[in-house]
Amino acid sequence: MLNAESFFWQNPPWGDGEKKYRLGLQPIEFDQWLNRKIDEELLQYKRNLLESKYNQVIATTEDSLDAQKKLAAIFGIKSTKYPDLIAELGINIQDDLCLMQSKDEQRLLAASICSPSYWDVKTKIGKSLKDIHGPVTSLNEKIGDRISTFIRQAPLKKPFARQNWLVHGNTKRFHIEEEETLKTDPSCWFIRTEKETICRYHEDYSLFTINVFFEPLDQIHNFPEAKNGLLKSLESFDDDEAEYFGGKKKIDILLEYLKA
Repeated sequence: MLNAESFFWQNPPWGDGEKKYRLGLQPIEFDQWLNRKIDEELLQYKRNLLESKYNQVIATTEDSLDAQKKLAAIFGIKSTKYPDLIAELGINIQDDLCLMQSKDEQRLLAASICSPSYWDVKTKIGKSLKDIHGPVTSLNEKIGDRISTFIRQAPLKKPFARQNWLVHGNTKRFHIEEEETLKTDPSCWFIRTEKETICRYHEDYSLFTINVFFEPLDQIHNFPEAKNGLLKSLESFDDDEAEYFGGKKKIDILLEYLKA
């Protein structure tokens, strides 16, 4: 039986070198959607952030309460000590939570983001999905319309899952901005994988979840197929993808390391 580490490297989120921007959604059972119970370490991490950086972690629009209540009903939660229900929901699961409209502009209505990767929820709340992805022009061009159509037409209470991935210089979860002091030795870097789900839990609302894990990058040398796939994927990045990933310099350092 494969251990978790070997399974990751034999089934990496970039596959055989697929393009970075793709839907890649696969249906999962409803009981596998919100079943990721939070452990004590992650729970304490989230609680500490809610105490010290609440307004950097939690964001809501004035018209989001109905959507929050309907999601809380699925969690079986009726009250909270926090100003917003979404904060309570966020400490009941490993994942970060983004609650959005299913129709119309598909605005981000409420979010609990304790593990951001180069984005600030305060600058995204209330914006449409298209505007949120606006800074990464080629994402909208390649799959923006498909994402919007999928969310609008998704069957009720049928969750789907995918994996996203990035490379970070450490295992810190909270990165609103890019790391300015990234060490130049990639053997110290980490693959940050984000297991994501999306489910239209109500006719008007959808929930997008993000669950973060880390794997040491230096382990990739033990898995040649994973290394070749990562090289292929990195070499396919356009300028927008490269900028979102952390810049061309970061990618060049990675390519040199992987080819050495």
